[in-house]
Amino acid sequence: MSALTQEARAWAADDPDEVTTAELLAAVERVEAGDDEAAADLADRFSGMLQFGTAGLRGAIGAGPMRMNRAVVIRAAAGLSTFLHERLGEAPLVVIGFDARHGSTQFAQDTADVVAAAGGRALLLPQAWPTPVLAFAVRHLGADAGVMVTASHNPPQDNGYKVYLGGRVVTDAGRGAQIVPPYDVEIAAAIERVGAVADVPRSTDDAARTGGSQEVLSSTILDDYVTRALRVAPDGCATDLTVVLTPLHGVGGALVERVLREAGFEDVTVVAEQAEPDPEFPTVAFPNPEEPGALDLAYATAARVGADLIIANDPDADRCSIAMPDPTAPTGWRQLTGDEVGSLLGERIASASAGAGATLASSIVSSRLLAAIATAHGLEYRATLTGFKWIARVPGLDFGYEEAIGYCVDPGGVRDKDGVTAALLLAVHAAQLASIGRTLADALDDIARSYGVYATGQLSVRVSDLSLIGAAMDRLRNAPPTTLAGSAVEKVVDLATGSEELPPTDGLLYETADRSRVIVRPSGTEPKLKCYLEAIVDVEHDADGARLAEVRAQAAERLAALRTDIAAAAGV
Repeated sequence: MSALTQEARAWAADDPDEVTTAELLAAVERVEAGDDEAAADLADRFSGMLQFGTAGLRGAIGAGPMRMNRAVVIRAAAGLSTFLHERLGEAPLVVIGFDARHGSTQFAQDTADVVAAAGGRALLLPQAWPTPVLAFAVRHLGADAGVMVTASHNPPQDNGYKVYLGGRVVTDAGRGAQIVPPYDVEIAAAIERVGAVADVPRSTDDAARTGGSQEVLSSTILDDYVTRALRVAPDGCATDLTVVLTPLHGVGGALVERVLREAGFEDVTVVAEQAEPDPEFPTVAFPNPEEPGALDLAYATAARVGADLIIANDPDADRCSIAMPDPTAPTGWRQLTGDEVGSLLGERIASASAGAGATLASSIVSSRLLAAIATAHGLEYRATLTGFKWIARVPGLDFGYEEAIGYCVDPGGVRDKDGVTAALLLAVHAAQLASIGRTLADALDDIARSYGVYATGQLSVRVSDLSLIGAAMDRLRNAPPTTLAGSAVEKVVDLATGSEELPPTDGLLYETADRSRVIVRPSGTEPKLKCYLEAIVDVEHDADGARLAEVRAQAAERLAALRTDIAAAAGV
């Protein structure tokens, strides 16, 4: 333990932040006083260095190398700057954004200081804005890289550091998208070479010496984003649709409301209790629209104002969820799944793009319905690994989505998921349907009649011990199920081997004789094992509402059986 406490004291001596320095020294004192719980905590903080994962860093805020803090961020910024200089052979242009989480403003400023002191040009967004604005700015300004300080929909104690590459670094379809290999590996290696944090140049004198600079952008960049976002709405989209909007205490509320109003939606009510950014997210257990209870206040507001549509964004507004009226539901509302929204948007965009040589894309864990939609409209379809860092790189992309309520409806403007433009297009879709006496539910029924019922679900197991996830994956690899939901497993794919279409990833895919599918993978951002389930049941093209309900019930039963069987096979 003396070696660990010495390492902790050395880290504290190099920590530029008084708060985390005091936090770490206090932990050391408790350890030296014989506190076993403090010893375990300290060992966890120093169990390694927080590594680049899904497009950057993400972790709990706190002191030590395995936490999100100023020392870790400064090292990351130094490594990123080194990578960019080595790639370009000259000074990079880096745009930096941040949300309203604890520490975000300081982390963004530290990044700008490091970039400028290293000789780069740092452009800092002027306030806490949604992630899609940063992703837009990377392409719009021709930046070589972008950094967004956010942990998206993670719990309040977390923060993150998302990295985009563009400009002169990435010139193909992935320009302005989140990092993928080999860039992440190269950046991580550059971070590893960073020495003492105290030796990383950060001052204005350093910037003057190297020719670097930093500036705070004006609000014009937000105006430019809004102008681009409004392209997804038809001109003169005047509507009397009543919309309830919740940003879940995040930074998207003002922007989404502005975009909706400028598109012609005059009756928009923001959930008052969740309207303003609050890093504690006090009214929800988890700030994720998909979590149970997250929309309770939105339902109450919708009942009060007589809403036709509920729109919910996650805290950094790169995701979007919607709910539609349903008198049979306990709340009077039915929240659509990510796959249902993906099919609505996919059918709409495919219908407008038929014959145009466009491509639709989704992650492999999303529904196969989008592939059927693309085929029916004569379009290309691509399946990618999970995450928009892969979806956004598809050449010729016209629409991409992932089941985790992420949608890209304007790849030319934002090469990432964008909950703002998705919200606008969904509102437009609902309004246009309403104008001819139809609803989103009717549109989903039409899709089912055209392609069949594609029912999807998920089994998600949160663990406190990450080794349990590895053990479950080992069990499935060593003893794969031979039947699922009463149907023989006819196809088993270990995604770790990779293929011509997909790079290697830790995952397992099972398909059965009745076209059911299960994909099992560890989460890339949370301590969870995720199992993605899909059942397909054909339905007659002229099926009435009763018949559709019957087929959907059959599909739901099959999903329940898939969930039970894969849980048993994985031992979870």
